[in-house]
Amino acid sequence: SRGRMPGAPRALCLTRAFHARVPSRVPRRGVRRAPRSVRAAMATDVPRVAVGQMSASSDVEKNLEVVADLCARAKDRGCAMLFLPECFAFIGVKGTDALAVMEPLDGPLLGRYRELAARHRLWLSLGGFAEKGPDRDRRFNAHVIVNDAGEIQASYRKIHLFDVDMGDVNGPVLMESATAAAGETLVTCDSPAGKLGLTVCYDLRFPEMFARLRYELGCEVMLVPSAFTKPTGQAHWETLLRARAIETQSYVVAAAQAGVHSEGRASHGHAMIVDPWGKVVAELDGEETGIAVADVDLGYLKDVRSRIPVETHRRDIASFPVERR
Repeated sequence: SRGRMPGAPRALCLTRAFHARVPSRVPRRGVRRAPRSVRAAMATDVPRVAVGQMSASSDVEKNLEVVADLCARAKDRGCAMLFLPECFAFIGVKGTDALAVMEPLDGPLLGRYRELAARHRLWLSLGGFAEKGPDRDRRFNAHVIVNDAGEIQASYRKIHLFDVDMGDVNGPVLMESATAAAGETLVTCDSPAGKLGLTVCYDLRFPEMFARLRYELGCEVMLVPSAFTKPTGQAHWETLLRARAIETQSYVVAAAQAGVHSEGRASHGHAMIVDPWGKVVAELDGEETGIAVADVDLGYLKDVRSRIPVETHRRDIASFPVERR
């Protein structure tokens, strides 16, 4: 075959070709982004997606305007889907503020975002919406997938709630469970970008959830819409995202809140897309509002999975006996 050295085994040549696509060192900033032209996106069957970043506030109308602009940018770049962060529609000053705007998923506020999807013919991942909860004092943190006709394809209620007190390291105590109810169901969804595994923010710290999404449910793209705090984001955000991508050999799309929302509340930013090899292929900085774009190459994903067949090597460790000394 072309480029094959005389006498070289075919398997060795294929391995070299595979690794030629993967740099040994991932650039830390100024990450390579996909070409801008819509023509390039239309010339291939590989879907192009956009990961979004914003600094939401308690101003519902302003947040909607920002998302409308991100939709237009994504469509102009030839994207089939835009992923938005947790709390895209509303971030209050206190945890109880979201209770004033919570509504069912067929309510008027989410309806306006569904209209955006239909208007732009764009699939949307709405990363964390204040869905009406089981009682007046609690909401669900719902991750909603909307298709390009404005129809809800799937909704996931955040399972792991962020109840954390890190004192001086993390600022104020954050007790999500005081105003939110936890979900109890894993959710997947077929999409133009592949089979999606839905999570929200703090779920990122629970690898067993991602393992089930990959190995039991067959997901190819893990979604982690977030509003990570600055201290935890600086320490853990990229490391955890790349770890989940490597462990599951999946794309990870992590939309993010960024910058200052109100007095005492700020988010880390750095929305990114990580490929199945653990390489960051698109990223925004810690402050900007905008999108970063990448292609989701499911052929490459299958190549990665076939070369390191983790799925066939897994064993039922939970059933093994334990020896303590």
